[in-house]
Parts: sequence; structure tokens; C-alpha cells
Amino acid sequence: MDPAAVIILGAAVRPDGSASPALRARVQAARAWGERQTPPTLYIPTGAIGRNPPAECVVMTAILMQAGVPEARIHQEPTGTDTFSSVLACIALLRRMGHVGEVRLATHRYHLPRCLALFRLAGVKALAVPPPAGPSETGQPRRWAWRLREVPALPYDAALMLWARLRGRV
Repeated sequence: MDPAAVIILGAAVRPDGSASPALRARVQAARAWGERQTPPTLYIPTGAIGRNPPAECVVMTAILMQAGVPEARIHQEPTGTDTFSSVLACIALLRRMGHVGEVRLATHRYHLPRCLALFRLAGVKALAVPPPAGPSETGQPRRWAWRLREVPALPYDAALMLWARLRGRV
């Protein structure tokens, strides 16, 4: 039986180089699910350098390793600059690794429908890990902004993925 691969979608890194609460929550959700699996889960943190260095995947890797996850089970994807490019890069990484096991996604609930749709449109039967509570669940003032930005993003990215498939990029 092949191990599951949990793709952890990136979020902001703070100006001091530490994880934002959103980034930390995604890693914790991935680890909470992944460490209960047999065989041991592989982790794929994705995300390039955003507004602040280091790359999101580097910060996530440090959190995983501090929690006791061996480096051999972590495969960084440092090129994704947004959801769409991260999905494409992670699919390519999974193929290079020869991964044939289950694929799981770790992100917030508001972001999950778009992520799942993109992977599935690319032909990857991805599932979600139980998502962490995010701004839309905790009653923070920006909760609607997080949800509303997904409204145009989902069809836009879905069209890009279908185009990528037609052109043989996935």
C-alpha cells in the first residue's frame, strides 16, 4: 500500500519570516490527519516566496520538522505563486515522484472547493483533510472577503485548468 501524499497549500509568511496563523493552521491540519495514517504520510508543502521571505514551503517544512516529521517524508514544491500554479507544480512533482497513492489537500474551508476542483479537472482524485477553522468560521471581520474572492477565482482557474488539459500541460 502506497502512502498518502498531503499537499499543503501555502499562505502568508510574516515580515519576520514566521508563519502566519493561516499557514500554521494548514500545516497543523495536515499533520493531524497525516500522522494517523499507515503507512506514514508524505507531505508536500507548496508555495514560493510571497511578500516576505522565506518561501512558504520552507516555513511549512520547518514546522513539520519541529513537530517530529522526518525530512525524508517532506517534498517541498517551491515554485507555486498562486493556487493554480501550485496545483500544476504539485501534479508535476507527484508524477516525478511516481506517486500512485491517495492525494489529500490541506487548506482552509473557503479555499477547498477551488483546490479540489482544480485537482479533479486535472485528473487527480484529490480529497480533503479536515480543514482548520479559518477567518470565515471564526467570525473575524474579513470572513466575507475570503469567501467572496473565491467566487470569481473558481471559474477563472477552472477555465485555465481545462485549457491546460487541452494543451497537454497536465
